Amino acid sequence: MDIKASFKIFNQFRYQPKEFAVIGLGRFGRAVCGELRQLGCDVLATDRDEKLVNQALTDKITSHAVQLDATEASALKEAGIFEFDVVIIAIGDYIQESIVATLNVKENGVKYVVAKASSHIHGKLLKRVGADRVVFPERDAGNELARYLAQPGILDKFELDPEHSIVSIQIPEAFDGQTLESLDLRTHYGLNVIAIKYGEKFEYNPPGNYRLHKGLKMIVVGANSDIKRLPTDSHQQHIQSDEAGELEKGV
Repeated sequence: MDIKASFKIFNQFRYQPKEFAVIGLGRFGRAVCGELRQLGCDVLATDRDEKLVNQALTDKITSHAVQLDATEASALKEAGIFEFDVVIIAIGDYIQESIVATLNVKENGVKYVVAKASSHIHGKLLKRVGADRVVFPERDAGNELARYLAQPGILDKFELDPEHSIVSIQIPEAFDGQTLESLDLRTHYGLNVIAIKYGEKFEYNPPGNYRLHKGLKMIVVGANSDIKRLPTDSHQQHIQSDEAGELEKGV
């Protein structure tokens, strides 16, 4: 699962925490730690397996790492876990341990807890004990791949609820050279454009006379069913673009 995929649309819109605690250093936990470190965040990682803790420090995927049993609230408190605004429970393969760990951190004041689930029932239990967000890495990765194949123009997606999302899309050839007023996406697609991205800059609340150009990106909000109706350039062109990028890297 690409951990930053769910948040990077909002990097220019709201404050993002820079300190995280990750409980569990299996494949998912290591991936979370590594991605957060690349994004410049401080990460405290924990696991009950000393070898995994030492390996995380050796690989420099975490700022600090501590061996502890996450089912022991006293151990979590001593490690300072309860002081973090965001804690990721990455021990989804051990259902009882993940549920108890989630309960421990929520009951002791952690504001936002993300927990990995291995099944639908597991996810419901995590929600019951206070998890603010439950993730299913394999399912989410499959969904992301399906969207990539079926809707290649959509670059990033943040789900507001099961039926509505904010997405970043590559402006398709069909919109090239047209103004937002002439396209009237609200009338024809039920979507609102909240920003246009060019390079690393954003044009927020772009005016109706803003002219779109292929290669730019636009951030839109609306129903998933309406987002699916947006025109996209052919998937083959998208694949060729990716392949060209890989070739450039290899030169």
